[in-house]
Amino acid sequence: MKRTSKDSQCKLPDNTALKQQQLPAYQLQLSATGVLSGFFATGVFCLGVGIILILSAKSIKEIEIKYTEICGNCAKLREDATNFDKECTCSIPFYLSETMQGNVYMYYKLYGFYQNLYRYILSRSNSQLVGTDLKDVGNCAPFSKSHDGTPIAPCGAIANSIFNDTIILSYNLNSSIPIKVPMLRSGITWWTDKYVKFQNPSSINLSSAFAGTTKPPSWAKPVYELDEEDPGNNGFLNDDFIVWMRTAAFPTFKKLYRRLNRIQYFTEGLPAGNYSFNITYNFPVTRFRGEKSVVLSTLTWSGGSSLFLGLAYTVTGAVTWLASFSMMAVHLLLKDRKMLFIQQ
Repeated sequence: MKRTSKDSQCKLPDNTALKQQQLPAYQLQLSATGVLSGFFATGVFCLGVGIILILSAKSIKEIEIKYTEICGNCAKLREDATNFDKECTCSIPFYLSETMQGNVYMYYKLYGFYQNLYRYILSRSNSQLVGTDLKDVGNCAPFSKSHDGTPIAPCGAIANSIFNDTIILSYNLNSSIPIKVPMLRSGITWWTDKYVKFQNPSSINLSSAFAGTTKPPSWAKPVYELDEEDPGNNGFLNDDFIVWMRTAAFPTFKKLYRRLNRIQYFTEGLPAGNYSFNITYNFPVTRFRGEKSVVLSTLTWSGGSSLFLGLAYTVTGAVTWLASFSMMAVHLLLKDRKMLFIQQ
């Protein structure tokens, strides 16, 4: 069967400027001067931003104290799981040589703890954490149910391995009178975590809401009794729990533990003087050859004390400048050769 002219015409594109490729176009004409100027400007910008970020990070006051070896007796006690019910405390005195002005934050830091393992990251129940189905423990094995078949809430390896050391900072006024530094345990989470990703079951009484579930094996208290001082900081909305559940990408990491409540002697920050950390040692790390430390730090407009972003900008600026100088040398060399060829 032969195709008619009408069939051929119906398959032709519409006679429009777009489909007939007749729209006006502009071809960018790049000159050597323009390209080199752009590279130089980019290099100057990156170098400037990098230097500013490095200086900002260097201005942060930070002190870190590792306490795994200092609290060696407690570390040995925690190596034996049968001693879970025995409390062990240690005190670490230190001297703060400079005043830490402004907002001061306390972090705990772990070395050699791999939160980035694939099976570890998946060992959680999101439907449980938003309060919709406490019995959904399908992805939480082996921390899904207790020996008698009761669902665990919160379930999973992440929740079971929560950091549970208690760290109290004391200020020794006149080297004799210890004053407990007021620290806030709220306002340390991401807004989206606190109000979107984690929610308690809808119930007037949290204990009744979690009826029919049991606590994780490594926990001393059920999830609805994590904070005895603040009833609103219990359940899945507990700030310490939410901070821990955001897994870290690297085996060495620090997480926000407390922030300074600027009242009484501490309205301007932490004054210089004698301090001590009183630690209730619960979290075992010697089994996997890890370490623990506590960090006091201030912040700036650019964030914490990490130099990574500043160094990244600085290296990018230096490489861009190196590339621009190389291109300028090649351009001048070719330009001289062209002039010699024209003269000949």
